[in-house]
Amino acid sequence: MSIIPASSRAMSIEYAIRDVVVPATKLEDEGHEIIKLNIGDPIAYPGLGTPKHMIDAYVSALTSGDNGYSPSYGLPALRAAIAKDECSKGWNCTIDDVYVTHGVTEALQILFSAVLTEGDRILAPGPHYPPYMAYPQMVGAVTEEYRLDSENGWKIDIDDIQSRMDDDVRMLVLINPNNPTGAILSPSEVDQILRIVEEYPNCLIIADEIYDGLVYTGEHVSIASRSSNVPVVSMNGVSKVYYAPGWRIGYMALHDPKGYLVDIRDAVERLLRSRLCASTPAQMGYLAGLTGDREWMLEHRAKVLERREIALSRIEEINGLSVKPTGGAFYMFVRIDHPDYQDDKQFVLDLLHQEHVLLVHGSGFSPERGAGHVRIVHLADPDTLNEAFDRINRFLNG
Repeated sequence: MSIIPASSRAMSIEYAIRDVVVPATKLEDEGHEIIKLNIGDPIAYPGLGTPKHMIDAYVSALTSGDNGYSPSYGLPALRAAIAKDECSKGWNCTIDDVYVTHGVTEALQILFSAVLTEGDRILAPGPHYPPYMAYPQMVGAVTEEYRLDSENGWKIDIDDIQSRMDDDVRMLVLINPNNPTGAILSPSEVDQILRIVEEYPNCLIIADEIYDGLVYTGEHVSIASRSSNVPVVSMNGVSKVYYAPGWRIGYMALHDPKGYLVDIRDAVERLLRSRLCASTPAQMGYLAGLTGDREWMLEHRAKVLERREIALSRIEEINGLSVKPTGGAFYMFVRIDHPDYQDDKQFVLDLLHQEHVLLVHGSGFSPERGAGHVRIVHLADPDTLNEAFDRINRFLNG
């Protein structure tokens, strides 16, 4: 039988966060209940639901018939609200700088297609969110990792960035707070990085700030707010801080203080028009979140912080695991110190099959810099978290 060949670029893509779900689903089909601490879905567990006024706005759009195509760049009212929110972070964002997308992942796909060509390089932190490796290769570009210091709270090695920069580097990715490590950038670190990139006029910065409202140590600093020369494309959306991941609404906001992005802006707009629009009702729901009262966020954040403390204390008690306290987001990037497990993926699979707890192998975030670690999502309710850590301890120590 003749098999039609698939694209080699597509066949090389891996997405560890979802790939580990395949064996977990098989176990569920056999009747096992799995504790899933693998994906950053805030509403998968009790107590962290999408706020009612956002849901009401979404439903109202459906029932009133506001369910048709919307403008390709996003609803004007939503773009204006996003621009106002970005201005509150310290930079002059206008409605024309904002483009609404199907989540941050589509924003990345659009931007990579608009900027990158065969042989271009993109620098991303190692470890990092997997699409930063997967998507550039679809246009023939190459992602190269710069070092995060695992012995110093996963801080960026700025000298390593400096050593890797040249005219082939078209993008530098900053994930702040970082996924999977939870590390955050200080203003001085941001300023040092901006000074480096300023020397390379063909390079822009991607500022992935989807977790900016979940910072526990210090304050989050907007990358765009620190830049007076370097173009910065800020990425954000409704999934994490607004607790609506399934709505798939994100955006990119272009900070272009020197007018370097004229052609890229044109390319982005052409690509956005070609794919029509993001979900209209979901945009209405996000608009309600941005313009409505945000006091509910304090309660949600307190619950996430409580669960972070549980995770930190439980990991500290387990012989064979260690972790640095996180600065933001809702992940722990945990080092495996147990002598029986040198292979982090095997650790994840064995834990899944023996104790029915699902984590993500660290090498899925970077084969080199993430190896020997696992990512744990600490969003589950306290009882579920404690049960998961009881099982992990039993798995490692009997």
